[in-house]
Amino acid sequence: MKGNDTNQNGNRTEGGAAFKNNRLASCRKILARMAGAKEAIFHDAFKALRAHERLLRLALNEAEAAAWQTRYPQLVFPTLATEKVQAVIAWDTQRQSLQRAKHAFWAAGPAGD
Repeated sequence: MKGNDTNQNGNRTEGGAAFKNNRLASCRKILARMAGAKEAIFHDAFKALRAHERLLRLALNEAEAAAWQTRYPQLVFPTLATEKVQAVIAWDTQRQSLQRAKHAFWAAGPAGD
């Protein structure tokens, strides 16, 4: 039969072109879902980190790259992305706290005056 292949066990398998098309469609769905999740997470986090858009995008790209190294990237990505975003938010909170302390220190003037 034309269009069918045989596997190692002698069983007929779906034709090569149809298999490739199905695989490609599946990959496109995964890519679309991950892109949607990435944008949703970005928009939620952007509200808290307006001044750090680039840093936020880098964190999400890093999470996506790590997710693609797993067997189920579409399942792993949301958790990794959330963790990365939380780390950026924690860093920004710490940065702001240190900045406020620095300003308070300098506003108080040098000790001993």
